[in-house]
Amino acid sequence: MKIALKELARVVGGEVSGDGSAMISGVAGIKEARPGDITFLANPRYQKFMEATQASAVIVSTGTPVKGKPLILSENPYLSFVKAVEFFVPSKNHYPRVVHPAAIVSDKATLGSDTAVGACAVIEEGASIGDGTVVLPGVFIGRDTRIGRDCLVYPNVTIREEVKIGDRVIIHGGAVIGSDGFGFAKDGEIHRKIPQIGSVVIEDDVEIGANVTIDRATTGTTFVGRGTKIDNLVQIAHNVVIHENCILVAQVGIGGTTEIGKGATLAGQAGAVGHIKIGDGAVVAAQAGVTKSVPANTMVSGYPAREHNQAKKIYASFQKLPDLLKRVAELGERLAKIEEKLKE
Repeated sequence: MKIALKELARVVGGEVSGDGSAMISGVAGIKEARPGDITFLANPRYQKFMEATQASAVIVSTGTPVKGKPLILSENPYLSFVKAVEFFVPSKNHYPRVVHPAAIVSDKATLGSDTAVGACAVIEEGASIGDGTVVLPGVFIGRDTRIGRDCLVYPNVTIREEVKIGDRVIIHGGAVIGSDGFGFAKDGEIHRKIPQIGSVVIEDDVEIGANVTIDRATTGTTFVGRGTKIDNLVQIAHNVVIHENCILVAQVGIGGTTEIGKGATLAGQAGAVGHIKIGDGAVVAAQAGVTKSVPANTMVSGYPAREHNQAKKIYASFQKLPDLLKRVAELGERLAKIEEKLKE
């Protein structure tokens, strides 16, 4: 497939600068691109690759000073590149819309139209699967669980009983939704399990990465809001509430009954204790340890997590500790000599 740059600009939502008749036949990263490809530049630190790239055209931010290449100027070059990828490489997720003979589907389960169920998948009684949803091999769906329309459940996912999942949700391999919350009561010298009788609700357009665990509530609901995206290896404990359009990066851990506000971001390996609130639009930096609530639209980092600029000053001061200790030792020696003279 080939398309003129000016036509591609209409597809991706940008304006052409330079030769709009240049023919584009594919997409690639700025280092891997070859003649005929279009690439993108969204981060200024990759500007150094512009001179070496073999791409025939580049998507850049409006106002970016780039010479020597035809351009598509975009307010959001990364989003425009995504649209270019979708144009040149349509989705490959085309699955036969059949129930595999090796699947085990209860006669009391409900399957919508145009669904697919892979080999060795198990769907228990009372479960319902919406129109157009794909359940791949080895998936377990427990009793009375509801899954909406046009979802994609990758192999070896476990979705336990009485979970509610909205439309267009993607769940990657190995994820476990509705596992028991980690709750125990001390009874003498033993830990007695607290029954976890709540559920999990996942709204529309959520994506859940590989090996994510979302625990069911002790009572009530563990909740993931519309449009939230969860990376691989994230742990979400019982009764957590995550509002819409949040980003949780790999290896994040969230303690029980914590609330994450709308549009918040938790970067890789960040951890939050239980029973706190992270406000709307807040950003928790990578590996931060959040021990108390975070106000809306605030960035925090470090352990314990503090406002980011304050945390940077504290960590910068740590670099001076060796010199400071040396200086204190020198002052101690001088003070000792002065005290000796005063005794004479």
